[in-house]
Amino acid sequence: MTPLHGELLPATRRALLHRIATAQAEGRTPSLVAAVVRGDELVWSGARSCVDGHAPDDNVQYRIGSITKTFTAVLVMRLRDEGVLDLGDPLEKHLPGTGAGEVTIRELLAHTGGLAAETPGPWWERTPGSLRPELADVLGDQPFRHPSGRRHHYSNPGYTLLGSLVEEVRGAPWEEVLRREVLQPLGLHRTSGQPAAPHAGGWAVHPWADVMMPEPAEDLGRMAPAGQLWSTTGDLARFAVFLAKGDERVLSADSVLEMRTPAAPPDTAEVAEGRAYGLGMQIQYRDGRTLVGHSGSLPGFLAGLTISVDDDLAAIVLANATSGPLVTMVAGDLVRIVAEAEPRIPEPWRPLAEVDTALLELAGPWYWGTQSGVLRLASGGDLELGPLSGPGRRSRFRANDDGTWTGLDGYYAGEVLRAVRRPDGSVSHLDLGSFVFTREPYEEGASVPGGVDPEGWRALPQ
Repeated sequence: MTPLHGELLPATRRALLHRIATAQAEGRTPSLVAAVVRGDELVWSGARSCVDGHAPDDNVQYRIGSITKTFTAVLVMRLRDEGVLDLGDPLEKHLPGTGAGEVTIRELLAHTGGLAAETPGPWWERTPGSLRPELADVLGDQPFRHPSGRRHHYSNPGYTLLGSLVEEVRGAPWEEVLRREVLQPLGLHRTSGQPAAPHAGGWAVHPWADVMMPEPAEDLGRMAPAGQLWSTTGDLARFAVFLAKGDERVLSADSVLEMRTPAAPPDTAEVAEGRAYGLGMQIQYRDGRTLVGHSGSLPGFLAGLTISVDDDLAAIVLANATSGPLVTMVAGDLVRIVAEAEPRIPEPWRPLAEVDTALLELAGPWYWGTQSGVLRLASGGDLELGPLSGPGRRSRFRANDDGTWTGLDGYYAGEVLRAVRRPDGSVSHLDLGSFVFTREPYEEGASVPGGVDPEGWRALPQ
């Protein structure tokens, strides 16, 4: 086992072990291995197996299925950040002749391109990739099921197209590019396209009897960017840290945040269940927290990677059964157990090292009509606008070179905030996408659209 640093409390470790033991027993899977990351460290790992004394550790490979898609999405985002392509580009611009070229790269990443969920038969996960040597074999004669951009419809062929896009632009096989640009820089030396010992075998467990049979482990060929990879809880722990914080050698913190941000219109069931999809990442709202990551499955294997950025926690669960425990639910439970038993201790408050007096002048309460809000100075020269208390519109703003600020998130994402000054240099009001914020509600003499009644505020005669 990998030495653990900053281990969890004994009661927490027992609760985690109980959860995975229950999952392995009730899910009837030959083995199950799990890990928890706190901060940048692997702080707990555990395993259960049907073979006494032979439980796997965090170095044993399992097939991770569609978690592969997140790796493929990282490669595409790198191309975007390099300026090689734009996410709004149609696929045809960079990968001509597919027959699905009007779909944009963003739509493929978010599963909103309208493409079919699966390839034409036979069942691609249990048959050799050599049966589908060309993209035409993956897409079939009728690749679309819905109009592009209208709805979220999960598509394995869509990620095959993204993998082919990477190959076309880089001029090298998808797996070679992945190894060079992601796996090696992040130190994921136990993640690969083909299994490398020690690795688990995949099994099918009979639904109505406690018997098993081995599942085939096929090379997926063209479909590899959608689900080919094998990995370990140790490697996926490092990958989880990257997805939460970024790494300038691979992708910036802003780019991984963009991947974690909802990008696909959810259907009614997804809204009810608190589910969404970003750019190569699944998003779930559960137990009062936002969980991001991805699930994966292939015949013989189940995989789940779940991150709570706010709690600075992540969990990975891998099992070697075709069906059984809901590993993403288990991973979410592992995060919840640690978050509730050992809540994150905040960093000490510290004053800013320096402050721009012009920014300090803007801090404090402002009014949009009669609605109150407050502008606060944040770290790094950013501004935060939100309600004085309770729910309401909240956005963070980053400074531009021309003295304005651009919204980073929330309702005002992309909108420009500008401080309008009087001839004497004092601040008259804030202009935010044509909304006027004043120091007093409907301040007399302020530039409020529609004007302010000259008689001002009044009482209602009885």
